[in-house]
Amino acid sequence: MKHLFIKGNDQTKPTLLLLHGTGGTERDLLPLATEIDPNANVLSVRGNVLENGMPRYFRRLAEGIFDEEDLIFRTKELNVFLDEAAERYEFNRKNILAIGYSNGANIAASLLFHYGDSLTGAILHHPMVPRRGITLPDLSDKAIFISAGTNDPICPSKESEDLYALLENAHAKVDIHWESHQHQLTYSEVDAAAKWYQTAY
Repeated sequence: MKHLFIKGNDQTKPTLLLLHGTGGTERDLLPLATEIDPNANVLSVRGNVLENGMPRYFRRLAEGIFDEEDLIFRTKELNVFLDEAAERYEFNRKNILAIGYSNGANIAASLLFHYGDSLTGAILHHPMVPRRGITLPDLSDKAIFISAGTNDPICPSKESEDLYALLENAHAKVDIHWESHQHQLTYSEVDAAAKWYQTAY
């Protein structure tokens, strides 16, 4: 997968896995990594799927309707890539924190749903529930931050509420932060995520 790796100054910190929104690239969320933890490793990955020329992490059938078969395949693909990247760049595979926005948040949530040990935790900006009707792994050692917009037309607030409930029922420690904005990623929610990270990690 096309990606950037930036080695951090402190190898005890989680490696920050950056996952962009639809139409983004591996450079989009680099400023977020600096806000969250300037001393951590950064692994920023570009989605392998194109939708009208725009990179994504998995296909969708329509707005808000995921191609579940492709989601499962791409989640496995990303998980295998993380194994390979940890070996190549010599970082701790068991200490990866995903920071995802929109489509990137959805693939990060899907990693937690399908591969409980793939991430140590996640910061999910404007996520949706990746899959319904499945049993989640035990996530009791995971810390997860969700930020969502009360007026988000792309990711309705119920999606974030449902995701919060599913993760909490899987014993994850989940915090949710609400903004009155729509789907855009705001500085105030990034700042809230940074403050959460200081407490959680």
